[in-house]
Amino acid sequence: MADPGPSPSSDHPDYAEVVVIRHGETAWNADGRLQGHLDVELNEVGRAQATAVAERLSKELKVSVVYSSDLQRAYETAQIIATKCGGLEVVKDPDLRERHLGDLQGIPRHEASKINPAACKAKDCGQGIPGGGESVDQLSKRCTSALQRIGKKHLGERVAVVTHGGVIRSLYMRVNTDLPPGSLPNTSVSVFHLYKDKWVIKTWGDVSHLNQTGFLQSGFGGDSTSG
Repeated sequence: MADPGPSPSSDHPDYAEVVVIRHGETAWNADGRLQGHLDVELNEVGRAQATAVAERLSKELKVSVVYSSDLQRAYETAQIIATKCGGLEVVKDPDLRERHLGDLQGIPRHEASKINPAACKAKDCGQGIPGGGESVDQLSKRCTSALQRIGKKHLGERVAVVTHGGVIRSLYMRVNTDLPPGSLPNTSVSVFHLYKDKWVIKTWGDVSHLNQTGFLQSGFGGDSTSG
């Protein structure tokens, strides 16, 4: 993983502001097909969504670097954001990948319980999924450690992280276990303040940049059915 370099001085040296963005839509999102670690590219709607969120971020406080899952649906979203925000570097981090869904990967969500009921039950119960799939705890440890590492490196900065619905849900649960996170539409924006000893959510699942585009989708993948 490339090193984005040292952190500049800031008026909030005690925390990193991390803007977490869900990737744009894929054809499998639109079809309700479980993706997991399978590498599916953005569709045209997803690219339009990515352009809309990139335009939004380019008008906000400056982002110093963009981190991304190495899966292409996230990486392409991140590249669009980075280009619009002044040609920023995109740092790939495989720890930001979606939950590995084992034998469920590639299966339509509404057929999963019929095709592989054991794997579907394991997924819904948060357990490891047959076929090499991760448990919820494994996903949480992986992605929260990644975000903590990014926050520690970039204290005093505003950075962007492009990742997946299941990952963002896990990040939410790291902060708030009392209320369910709800759905997260593609390219939704959530803002975390990462201090050395605590996390604070400042914005959750905002899609105001999509309100006038006609590309506000159902949000499949950002809730407990994540894939």
